[in-house]
Amino acid sequence: MSEEITEKESTKKTEQSSVKNNSLDTKKQADKAISESKDSDKKKLLDNKNTSEQKKNDSDQKTSQSDLEKKPLVKKAEGNQETANSRETKPSKTLTSSSVKPKKSVDPNNKQNDSKVNQNDSSNKNNENNEYVEKLVSINRVAKVVKGGRRFSFAALVVVGDGNGLVGHGKGKAKEVPEAIKKATDEAKNTMIRVPLRQGRTLHHDIKGRFDSGKVYLRSAPSGTGVIAGGPMRAVFEALGIQDIVAKSVGTSNPHNMVRATFEALKSASSPKIIAVRRSLKINDITKRRKISQSGEENAKN
Repeated sequence: MSEEITEKESTKKTEQSSVKNNSLDTKKQADKAISESKDSDKKKLLDNKNTSEQKKNDSDQKTSQSDLEKKPLVKKAEGNQETANSRETKPSKTLTSSSVKPKKSVDPNNKQNDSKVNQNDSSNKNNENNEYVEKLVSINRVAKVVKGGRRFSFAALVVVGDGNGLVGHGKGKAKEVPEAIKKATDEAKNTMIRVPLRQGRTLHHDIKGRFDSGKVYLRSAPSGTGVIAGGPMRAVFEALGIQDIVAKSVGTSNPHNMVRATFEALKSASSPKIIAVRRSLKINDITKRRKISQSGEENAKN
């Protein structure tokens, strides 16, 4: 029995020693693996540092080259500044600040911009030249009777022209005066007519116009006569650009009928050019006839 016990104890001791040895071996292996991983990490860090240093050196070389390329330009600019300063310090004998003009740098982009600016300026000038003359002829307050009372609105009559042979008229109605005037001006601009003028100041011949109960007589006049006409007709002639005319309204004094009658008369106006084209003649033939008739009338008066 004692021998068996001793054998069991010896086997236990051997097993414990073997377990200890195995644990020591695993610890050694783990330590080796840890040390190897640390060494690999250090190598990687060193490699990364070397690559970053190489990149920095390359970038420094590039910047130094670019600086060397830019240095002569800077030197030239500094030299120009020095020369300019030296010129300014020197006393000028006859030159003044007004006589000295700075040199302009020529760039194709600047030329294009200048051309665009000039085009915009010319378009603005054309728009300013093409501005219309607006004349308010009359405003009438209109009432609409409703169950609760009266509702008021305003009716406006407007004449629009460019002062060079174009003229139009329109009417507008709204609850407020500015809106009524705006509607009337829009209608007048959309319904404009061209009237031929003699020397840009008067009509070529006498005209008679009629609309409903409005009758109008228009006569051409020599220079210096001025505009001799009533209120609504005067607005039409000023917008049209006529400077010398004698007009008479017979019948109604309603501004709407008077304005429409004048427009009917102006629509029937003609010029020697139009008559020459219509009769297949030359303009000189028609103007000669006019001169002969005028001279005959003067002789008869004398």
